[in-house]
Amino acid sequence: MAEQQQFYILLGNLMSPDNNIRKQSEETYDSIPGGNKITFLLQAIRDVSVAEEVRQMAAVLLRRLLSSAFEEVFPGLTVEMQMAIKTELLTAISHETSPNIRKKVCDIAAELSRNLIDDDGNNQWPEVLKFLFDSVNSDNVGLREAALHIFWNFPGIFGNQQQHYLDVIKRMLVQCMQDQANPQIQMLASRAAASFVLANEGNAVLLKHFSDLLPGILQSVNDSCYQGDDSVLKSLVEIADTAPKYLRPNLEATLQLCLRLCADTNLSNMQRQLSLEVIVTLSETAAAMLRKHQALVAQSVPQMLAMMVDLEEDDEWAQADELEDDDFDSNAVAGESALDRIACGLGGKIILPIIKQHIMQMLQNPDWKYRHAGLMALSAIGEGCHQQMETILNEIVCVVLRFCADPHPRVRYAACNAIGQMATDFAPTFQKKFHDKVIVALLETMKDQGHPRVQAHAAAALINFTEDCPKSLLVPYLDSLVQHLCAIMQAKLQELIQKGTKLVLEQVVTSIASVADTAEEKFVPYYDLFMPSLKNIVENAVQKELRLLRGKTIECISLIGLAVGKEKFMSDAAAVMQLLLKTQTDFNDLEDDDPQTSYMISAWARMCKILGKEFQQYLPVVMGPLMRTASIKPEVALLDTQDMESISEDDGWEFVNLGDQQSFGIKTAGLEEKATACQMLVCYAKELKEGFVEYAEEVAKLMVPLLKFYFHDGVRVAAAESMPLLLECAQVRGPQYLSDMWKFMSDPLIKSIGTEPDSDVLSEIMHSFAKCIELMGDGCLEKAQLEELGGILKGKLEEHFKNQRLRQDKREDEDYDEQVEETLQDEDENDVYILTKVSDILHSIFSSHKENVLLWFEQLLPLIIELLRAERPWADRQWGLCIFDDVVEHCSPSSFKYADYFLGPMLQSLIDPVPEVRQAAAYGVGVMAQYGGANYCKFCKEAIPRLVGVIQAPDSRSKENVNATENCISAVGKVMRFQPEWVNVNEVLPHWLCWLPLKEDKEEAVHTFDYLCDLIESNNPIVLGPDNANLPKIFLIIADGVASESIKCEDACSKRLANVIRQVQVSAGLWTQCVSTLNETQQKAIQDLLNTA
Repeated sequence: MAEQQQFYILLGNLMSPDNNIRKQSEETYDSIPGGNKITFLLQAIRDVSVAEEVRQMAAVLLRRLLSSAFEEVFPGLTVEMQMAIKTELLTAISHETSPNIRKKVCDIAAELSRNLIDDDGNNQWPEVLKFLFDSVNSDNVGLREAALHIFWNFPGIFGNQQQHYLDVIKRMLVQCMQDQANPQIQMLASRAAASFVLANEGNAVLLKHFSDLLPGILQSVNDSCYQGDDSVLKSLVEIADTAPKYLRPNLEATLQLCLRLCADTNLSNMQRQLSLEVIVTLSETAAAMLRKHQALVAQSVPQMLAMMVDLEEDDEWAQADELEDDDFDSNAVAGESALDRIACGLGGKIILPIIKQHIMQMLQNPDWKYRHAGLMALSAIGEGCHQQMETILNEIVCVVLRFCADPHPRVRYAACNAIGQMATDFAPTFQKKFHDKVIVALLETMKDQGHPRVQAHAAAALINFTEDCPKSLLVPYLDSLVQHLCAIMQAKLQELIQKGTKLVLEQVVTSIASVADTAEEKFVPYYDLFMPSLKNIVENAVQKELRLLRGKTIECISLIGLAVGKEKFMSDAAAVMQLLLKTQTDFNDLEDDDPQTSYMISAWARMCKILGKEFQQYLPVVMGPLMRTASIKPEVALLDTQDMESISEDDGWEFVNLGDQQSFGIKTAGLEEKATACQMLVCYAKELKEGFVEYAEEVAKLMVPLLKFYFHDGVRVAAAESMPLLLECAQVRGPQYLSDMWKFMSDPLIKSIGTEPDSDVLSEIMHSFAKCIELMGDGCLEKAQLEELGGILKGKLEEHFKNQRLRQDKREDEDYDEQVEETLQDEDENDVYILTKVSDILHSIFSSHKENVLLWFEQLLPLIIELLRAERPWADRQWGLCIFDDVVEHCSPSSFKYADYFLGPMLQSLIDPVPEVRQAAAYGVGVMAQYGGANYCKFCKEAIPRLVGVIQAPDSRSKENVNATENCISAVGKVMRFQPEWVNVNEVLPHWLCWLPLKEDKEEAVHTFDYLCDLIESNNPIVLGPDNANLPKIFLIIADGVASESIKCEDACSKRLANVIRQVQVSAGLWTQCVSTLNETQQKAIQDLLNTA
């Protein structure tokens, strides 16, 4: 008894506002053995003499214990003890008089049930099912509520008996949803029905069977909203998100209900926004289904616009010097977000015609709020309506620019916002078409000294504009831009000193950085105008409230340095480095959320790019804080629905719903900084190479585990990118060190190819892995690793075919339309990109391991052959051919044992209508001639007429065909060069010379020039012609090759070609004859070749 009393005191202390008492109590609580905890907690819950808040705390702790430590605690208890706990819980629910406590005990029962379903789906607690049936049929409303609450919390409670009880479950829910006398039962039954639907979202037959419950759920949504409860409405949002097809039979009724609730200003903002959320979510999860109800969609758009007009008058708004975060609960922000999402979800073809008229009317409204909302709406729909807006961009820009001079500052702000957004959404078309009007309008708006908030936003729009502006367009405006920016900066520096205001200065500094970044070396003349003031800011702006300004100025200095180049920047480099070093030394005192952190990290990386190897000396100072930032561990938590209610997303938490009433929470503070820091480590390894070797091991130990850092894609990408770069650094320490490092990273790299969920990140990991294999060479993969990799690649190829079949099924779906086709094509491109990476990995393995891996490759062979089938999409055939090209190139003569699989498709592909397929096939003929040996001679001979046919086709040199054609020319050359006995060289050679030079495919161009050198050096009479009559033609080929950069000075053949030219130079008459046929560009090319080779 005394122990139990002490436990009550402990529970009270766990809720203490005093941190020390609470922390000490948590340690004491954690030290109590699990079985004892359960006994104490159950006793506390059942003891009515204890304060209700203590009993509630006990219930929460018991639920958490079963949720997080079930396996450690429950199975170790005796069977009697387990039985006693189950009985005690059901008794507590039956006899509890406090509704709050009863609800919490129901949560415990649901949690225990969840953990007592075994691997075969048997519920090890059959008594709870009997309890559910008895309670739901009880006259006691509290017990009916309890049964529904347990079922809502764990709808999978019936385990493998669910199918058997399906009709009973349905009857139970229908009966409760019709309980007119008890609205709370109706509400709970609707939530339980929704929970059951969500738990079975993949079971189409079950959803159809339960579809007649939806009208009841919708009725309950309506009724509960007017009783001040939005829980059923939230369940409807979840259905729209996870099981949208469940709504199909009653979609019209669902949309009408949501529109009616959204329009009712008597409801709370949250309820109206949630009603709108159902429609917006459906536009994302079931767009094609929603597009069939265009009339109702058209009614939702004015609701969003009406919300966007819900703004408050604020006389001080334009003078604010701190930008407060958007109020995400406000109608204006919710309306704008909804518009953005529905435009992206349904597409511009539907949304733009609906919204255009509304916006034009709003822009003519005398009330500023309507004009503001109209402009913000234009900003919001740019991404989703991209294609359709592009055709009327001229009209839109003319309208928006007028509002830069609107009498109301917030409308001018919205105009700047629209310009900035369009500059991003429609780049670079927007910059090319409207640079003259936009730059002038923004510079004029930036003069608005009386309204700093507008001034700052005009500067922000200018940043967006210059970021994506082609350099050639910006250069003519540099004088004017610099003059304005310099004047504003000086004025705002004075204001900072006199009044302490900094908002505009922060944006202007970034505008200067953006202009310099785009202008590059053209910014050199203006360098001295800005650098002294910028250094001055970094030196003196040390107060806490100026941290952001200081960070942005550091960014600006480093971007200007990178733009103007080492030579111009060097005079200031030492001073800038000292300023950065001083900040770095004070870095340890910076708080976690100090904005200077990420600016500093990026600035160091830019300094590294500017200084090159000279930067190495600063690494000891830079690496400590950088590694600390890259090592940030985010705060994470596995929470159930009840816990989530106490944590707000506004506190920097984001949640992912895991189903089963559980969510995963992560505190996002520091994540972006971590990603930036990881990217900078990649930059150092890339720039400094062996100069970074001191840190290679430490960075590898940090980066390898980050391949599994699923909280941020950018971190995983940086981790993958770092791997081959770190190996490159490690080479300087010798083969053993290199081998140890590869051993450390190879297994995790292979595993991450198998487990990475995001296709963009996956492609980076696969690309890096291929580079590592190429760098490490033969024997770098152990047998077990090859087996694991083989299984993973096989899985990727099978997934590729499966996804194609799924897309085909979607094309036969009743909701299929042209927008769905666009999405499917995007998915297809994504899939093909992964296929290219599979090909990259195989290329790296074949090129390093040669014939040794052919036996391993045979597990993939049936799938690669499948890619080549004539009815497959062209990209499949292209990459199937590329893989066999590699087999021939790197694994001959053994490759011939697979010839029956690929020779037929390859020959046929030479005349394929798709140029990419022709290119892969032609390359294959070339490598067969070069590496395949005698086995392939007959095939090469058969291929020649087809290759010639492709080359001589009328449009063979068009933009889309030229690469395939050049591969055909190169292949003909390789057959003549390596298999001359199988082709009539004398007949083909004159034609081949007429087809030279290759200008697009630089790799193949080198092969053709090498062969040309062989022929010239052996005095081939066909090439040189009688009395060297063909030399002018050869000069022309060489000159064009150099001019189009097909020949580089580092290529071995460039020296041989230069020698040919020098031999001609000896004969003055012949030299004059050859050079006189060349134009000025070609003559310069010949001279360049002589000077460099």
